[in-house]
Amino acid sequence: MARLPRLTLPDYPHHVIQRGNNRQPVFLSRGDREFFLSLLGEHAAAHQVAIHAYVLMDNHFHLLATPRTAQGLPKMMQSLGRRYVRYFNDRNQRSGTLWEGRYKSTIIQSETYLLACLAYIDLNPVRAGIAASAADYGWSSHGHYVGLRPDRIVTPPALYWEMGNTPFAREAAYAAMVAAGVPASQQEALTQSTLQGWALGDAQFTDNLQKLTDRRVTKTRAGRPSSSI
Repeated sequence: MARLPRLTLPDYPHHVIQRGNNRQPVFLSRGDREFFLSLLGEHAAAHQVAIHAYVLMDNHFHLLATPRTAQGLPKMMQSLGRRYVRYFNDRNQRSGTLWEGRYKSTIIQSETYLLACLAYIDLNPVRAGIAASAADYGWSSHGHYVGLRPDRIVTPPALYWEMGNTPFAREAAYAAMVAAGVPASQQEALTQSTLQGWALGDAQFTDNLQKLTDRRVTKTRAGRPSSSI
């Protein structure tokens, strides 16, 4: 069966997961992570993609990003991936693939899932047992949102700005949200929708998305909805 094209639309937030081939490490040193982040900032700007959140784990990474154009995210991921693989192979005297096939991504509904996705990304190191709290892990965008360090890569989404009237209020509210955790049902929905490529949101959201693309946006809704809906 032919695989579906990725679901990518401009001006919608996309959750992205890219894994190492056979779950092998893709970051072996601080220098690897720093170089990857420099590439991410460079190619996000070049392709007009706003990066809202990221986390670099040993063998994979997550992004939450909003492209300004239909091709912005695919082009960013392609150029980022190629440049980083060339660097990684040269540095470690290896050849061949680094990534586990194509990156996985999907569109999420802002009102329901965007802040949950931010927290989900921040909490990856905690779930993996390599950090006691999100603030203890240095290779994510969490520090930017809670006032630990500025991060030029990060563009906070509008919903973050609505969390408080001052920087301190926003930082405290966001830190409390992350500390409270993401419900297991939302964690599962965020993971599976991204791995499978189906849009994540309520029926009205997915119906509206379907009007914008010929590609099916949910597993249960084949094709465009009827005009009577």
